[in-house]
Amino acid sequence: MMGETIAAIATGMGDSGIGIIRISGDTALQIVDQIFQPVNKKKTILNMDSYTAAYGKIIYEDEIYDEAVALVMRAPKTYTTEDVVELDCHGGITVLKRVLDLVIRLGARPAEPGEFTKRAFLGGRIDMSQAESVMDLIHAKNDMAAKSSLLQLRGELKTVITDLRDTLLYNIAYIESALDDPENYSLDNFPQQLHTTVDNMLITVNHLLSTSENGRIIKEGIRTVIVGRPNAGKSSVLNMLLGEERAIVTEVAGTTRDTLEELVNIDGITLNIVDTAGIHDTEDIVEKIGVTKAMTTISDADLILYIVDGTCALNDDDYRIMDALQGKKVITLINKNDQNLVVDKLGITSKLETKILEISAKEGTGKEQLHDLLKSMFFNQELTYNDELYITNLRHKSLLYDTRESLNKVIESIDMGMGEDFFTIDLMSAYTSLGKIIGEELEDDLVNKIFAEFCMGK
Repeated sequence: MMGETIAAIATGMGDSGIGIIRISGDTALQIVDQIFQPVNKKKTILNMDSYTAAYGKIIYEDEIYDEAVALVMRAPKTYTTEDVVELDCHGGITVLKRVLDLVIRLGARPAEPGEFTKRAFLGGRIDMSQAESVMDLIHAKNDMAAKSSLLQLRGELKTVITDLRDTLLYNIAYIESALDDPENYSLDNFPQQLHTTVDNMLITVNHLLSTSENGRIIKEGIRTVIVGRPNAGKSSVLNMLLGEERAIVTEVAGTTRDTLEELVNIDGITLNIVDTAGIHDTEDIVEKIGVTKAMTTISDADLILYIVDGTCALNDDDYRIMDALQGKKVITLINKNDQNLVVDKLGITSKLETKILEISAKEGTGKEQLHDLLKSMFFNQELTYNDELYITNLRHKSLLYDTRESLNKVIESIDMGMGEDFFTIDLMSAYTSLGKIIGEELEDDLVNKIFAEFCMGK
């Protein structure tokens, strides 16, 4: 609860140069004042100005715990809107735990996961969409994900949602006023005006929803599946992209029996790569399972890297693979171009819509061209990023769908000539759904659930 003083280690639990302990609450200054002795004898934690720091020792009952820097931040202009003190100690699990235990012994309690950000939300400094963006920023896998999270943290989504809710509330209030006081508030032509207003709102909501798939890719990365027949060089391509020998590569066909997943960052683009078993007819039970898993992963992929052995002619396995890739975004990599290539490129392009690139995974040639092709596909087609607001949160996406459904019902009611009192039901439903995005209509248990997913110390 707000008011209680909480404390936690705010940095990673491992050996490092500096480790930070964050204390927030009504008695944060008093607790730290008992254990921190500034080198400057004129200073105490209690008389320090907000956003000032002091160097000194953490000492209690004549025992020195550490040398540290204390940063004092006074309410309400702090992260949590409460008094906050951060102790910059030497990094190391033992030192930090000893200091944290001392702070707790003197009256603080251990913070729950996400409780500092939860207090920022409850104190009104940020809304729920901004709070969730904090965790997204921490877990950002690439520059684009970080930029998207920062936009939401700055309140870009909050502004859009608040404007929509203000419009809804005005129209709800106008209808209620007109129904209660028809002499002063006229509803003549109001349905037509509301129709136009809701149409414009739907444009905004639909635009936000249209960004959700790209938002998912920015946040989670491009689901990339490597497929091909046995011994085409799939694992070698994975190793080439990773820059290390992650997958086992041998001359024996069918070395990969299961899927192997890795994360690759290419100039700000994150690929969640799945290396699959070679797709071919086989009587081997284990291989059959691997082939089945390979075919299954194709359906969920954003991008397919189809690996073809350039030293061999296309066979039935290749055509089976190309049949499975219809309608997918595909890059065909003709491997082993350090040898004599005999594969029929026209046989591939006549069967499959794909971009083709010759490489040698073994020699590492073609890697830069592949990087350029991936960046070209990402930036120049539908997966662009130009500081636009993207919906990256599934909870937000679901609530925007609910909002759109409610607004569409308002349009239906207007078109059917129904009374204005029917409009308010769906207008209020849309208002509530949008409120849940920014946290103004959330139940306490859901609020707790959201913040429970945060990391400790944040």
